[in-house]
Amino acid sequence: MKIVLSTLNAKYIHTSLALRYLKAYSGREFDIEIAEYTIKDPAMNIVSDLYNRNPDVIGFSCYIWNIEETITVIDMLKKVKPELKIVLGGPEVSYDTKYWMERLQQVDFIVMGEGEETFHHLLTELGGEQKFHFVYGLAYRKGEEIILNPPRPKANLNEIPSPHRFPEDLPHLPNRIVYFETSRGCPFSCQFCLSSIETGVRYFDIERTKQDLLYLIENGAKIIKFVDRTFNIKRDYAMEIFQFLIENHRGCVFQFEITADIMRPEVIDFLAEHAPPGIFRFEIGVQSTHDPTNLAVKRRQNFEKLSRTVTKIRESGKITQHLDLIAGLPLEDYHRFKQTFNDVFALRPEELQLGFLKMLRGTGLRLNAEKYNYVYMERAPYEILGNDILPFSDIVRIKRVEDVLEKYWNAHRMDHTVEYLIQHEFASPFDFFQEFGDYWEARGWQKIGHQLEDLFIRLRSFLEQRNTQRMDIILGLMKYDYLFNHKQRPRKAWWDLTLDKAQLSALIQYAMEYPDQVSGDFAQLGLTERDLFKHAVIEVLPFDMETYLEKGEIIEQKTALIVLYRPQESKAVRSYTMKLEPELTAKYAG
Repeated sequence: MKIVLSTLNAKYIHTSLALRYLKAYSGREFDIEIAEYTIKDPAMNIVSDLYNRNPDVIGFSCYIWNIEETITVIDMLKKVKPELKIVLGGPEVSYDTKYWMERLQQVDFIVMGEGEETFHHLLTELGGEQKFHFVYGLAYRKGEEIILNPPRPKANLNEIPSPHRFPEDLPHLPNRIVYFETSRGCPFSCQFCLSSIETGVRYFDIERTKQDLLYLIENGAKIIKFVDRTFNIKRDYAMEIFQFLIENHRGCVFQFEITADIMRPEVIDFLAEHAPPGIFRFEIGVQSTHDPTNLAVKRRQNFEKLSRTVTKIRESGKITQHLDLIAGLPLEDYHRFKQTFNDVFALRPEELQLGFLKMLRGTGLRLNAEKYNYVYMERAPYEILGNDILPFSDIVRIKRVEDVLEKYWNAHRMDHTVEYLIQHEFASPFDFFQEFGDYWEARGWQKIGHQLEDLFIRLRSFLEQRNTQRMDIILGLMKYDYLFNHKQRPRKAWWDLTLDKAQLSALIQYAMEYPDQVSGDFAQLGLTERDLFKHAVIEVLPFDMETYLEKGEIIEQKTALIVLYRPQESKAVRSYTMKLEPELTAKYAG
C-alpha cells in the first residue's frame, strides 16, 4: 500500500510539521512519502504530480488557508483515480466533521484531532480487516451513512517519534522555516481560538527536545518557529530551552509565541544579559486592551504588566517583538478599537499585526455568534463582515489602516519620518494610518504595485495635499530614511537634489580641508574627494539631523547630511553631518 501525505502550504518557505509527525509515527511500517505544495501552485500541476506518484491512499492536512484549494485538488484526483482513498485531517476538518463528510463526497475518511495514532490505526485497518468502527477519532462512510467514532484519548507525547530526522529534509533546512513544538495544549480559554478547546498542557521530554534542536541547528537550520501556544507558561522549562539555545544557536533565529503579562522580570533580565542580539523573536498576542472585551471572550490579560514586559524587552535591544491585534472582537466598536491600536502602538513594537476576527469552526465565539449579531464569510477563512457595533463600513476603513501599517511601519522603510508625523502632525498613530489609508485607496494605489521610491512619493503627495506643517523637516527625514534603505549608493532620488555640481564639489572640498567639522569618526576614515564623489550622497537639510537622532529635538540649522556607502565594510552605510554656518551657507549651499 503506497501512502502519500500532502498539504498546500501558504508559502514555499513553510514546511508542514503535521505531515512529518504522521510519517515518523507510521513510516516504519508503511510506505509513506511527503509531497508539499503551495496554495499558489496550479491545481493541475499538483494533481499531475500526485497522480504520477501512484498512491493508494492520500492524506491531506487542512487549515483555513488551504481548505478551498485542497478541495479543488481532491475533486480532480477522485475523478481521475476513483479507487484512491482520500483522508483529511487537521484543525479545519476536526470540527463540524459531519458537515465536511456531507459536503465532500469524494472524501473517504477524516481524522479528527491528534492524528498520529488514529492515522496509524486507519492504515492498519485499510491493509487488514477494515474494521473502521474500532478506530477512535475517525469519521468514515458505511454505505450512505456517515459514522463519527468517539474521540481518541490524548497521546503520550514521548511515544511519538521525532519528526525532524528525515534525510530528505536536510538539503532544505537552510532555506525553509522549521516548525517545532515542545508542548501541546493551552492553559487559556480565549473563545476565538481553537487552542481553547483542548484543556491542559502536555510537554515533550526536554532532553529529546534539546537533541532535536541541536540536530536541526548543526544541519543548517536558519529559522526555527516554535508553535507552542504559550511557550513561557512553564517558566523552568522555557528558561532551560532559552539557555540551551543561547549556548548552541550558531546564528539560527528562534521565534516563540509568549504571553507577556506572565513573564517574570528575572527571565527578561536573563535574556537581556545573555541573549545574543537578533536570535530571539517574540510573538505576543494582545488582541484588545478593552477589559470588557477580554472578559467577553474569556481572555485573562493584565495590559499594565504586558506593557512593562514589552517595554523592558524593547529597551534591552536583544529581541524583536511582533504584537498582534484583532479587530472585530465583541464590545469593541471602531472608536474603541482605535484606542486599542493607539495603546499598543505606544509600545513601539518592531511589528504590529492588525488582523480581523475569524469565526473558526469549533470555537466558542462561533457557537455564540448570534449573541453579538456576527455576520461572517460562510467559507474559509470565515472572516467577520460585521457585528452589532462594528458594521462592514468600519471594517473596510480599518483594512485601509492595515494596508499602510504594513508598508510604512512593519516594513521599517521610514521609521524616523513616521515617528515624527505621529508625534507632531497627527492626533494619534491611528489617525495617521487611517487618513493615509483613505487617501491611498481613493487614488486606487491598492490596485497597483510600487517600488521603494513610490512609497516616498505617495507619502509626500498625501502630506502636501493636507497642508501639513513643516514639510521641510519632514522631507529631510524622508530623505534620510530613503538613503538608509539602500546598502549601496542609490542611482536615483525621488526628490530634486538641492546641490548643483559646483556646490557639491565645494562642500566636499570643505569636508576634506576641515574633517573635524564633520560629526562622528569621519576624520579618522582618511577619505579622499574621489571617495566622497563615488560613495556618498550629500544633501543640505534645514535642521541638525545629528541632534534630532540623538535627542529628538529640532534645531533649525542648515546642515550637510553625508551618507556614506562602503559595502565592503561590516557597517555598509554611515551618516555624518556638517553644520553650515552663515558664511559656509552662502559659499557652499547657496
